[in-house]
Amino acid sequence: MSDSTTLTLVGLMIALAAGLLGIFVVSRRMSLVADALSHVSLPGVSLALRFGFDPFFGALGVLIFAVLGIEGIQRRRPALRDTLVGVTFTAALAVGILIGTDEGLLESLFGSIEKMDRATALSAILGGLLILGLTAVNFQRFAKITFSSEIAASEGISVKRSNLLFLLLLALSVAIGLKTIGVLLMGALIILPAATARNLSRTLRSMTVVTLMVAAADVLLGFRVAEQFNLLPGPTVVVIGALIFLVSLLARPVEQHFHHAGH
Repeated sequence: MSDSTTLTLVGLMIALAAGLLGIFVVSRRMSLVADALSHVSLPGVSLALRFGFDPFFGALGVLIFAVLGIEGIQRRRPALRDTLVGVTFTAALAVGILIGTDEGLLESLFGSIEKMDRATALSAILGGLLILGLTAVNFQRFAKITFSSEIAASEGISVKRSNLLFLLLLALSVAIGLKTIGVLLMGALIILPAATARNLSRTLRSMTVVTLMVAAADVLLGFRVAEQFNLLPGPTVVVIGALIFLVSLLARPVEQHFHHAGH
C-alpha cells in the first residue's frame, strides 16, 4: 500500500470503530462522557511526551484509570455522574496543559496523521479491528441495555460488566485516535456520525448502517479537503462531520424515537 492509502485506511478504521460506539453514546445520551474521555487522556499524553515514551500508552493508561474511577463512583452515587464528568473534564485538561510540551502537545490535541509511521498505523488498524469485533459481538447486549437496563438484567445480562466493557472500548478508541484526529477532537468523531444518523433513521438497525456510512464519508471527504487546501486533517474531518450533521438537521428536524434493534 502507498503511504496515502495506509493513512486513509487508518482513518477509516478509527472512524468506523468510533462511529459504532457512538451509536450507543448518542442513544444513551452520553455525549458529555465521550467528550470528557477525549480530554481526560491529555495528562497521560503529556506525561508520555515528558518522559519519552509512546503517548498512546500514556493516554490509554490514564483513560483506563479514569473509566474505572468514574464507573466505581457512579455505581455508588449515580446522581453525581454529570458533575463528576465535568470536574474530570476540566481538571484533566488543565493538568495536561501544565505538564505538556508545546510542540508534542499541539500534535496530540489536533492529530498528526501525516507523521504516523508504519508501526503506529498497524497498531491503530489492529486497535480499530478489536473495537469493531468486540462491539459487534456485544451489539445486541449493548442495545438491550440502552433501551432498558432492567429488562436486560432480567434476561441474565450483566449490566455492570457490559457498561464497563463499553467504557473501556470508548477509552481504547480515544487512545488509537490520538495520531489521526487528536485527543481534543476525538469526542466529536465518536458523536457526530451517530448524531447525524439519528436524524435520518427510524430504527437502531438503520441508524447503524447510516452511522458507518457517515463516519466513512467524514474521513474520506475530510482527508481530501485537507490535502487539497493544505489543512490539518483532524480538524478538517470534524468540520466536515459537523457540516453533514447540520444538513441532516434540515433533512429531518424532528427528533426520532427508535424501536428495538432488529425491528
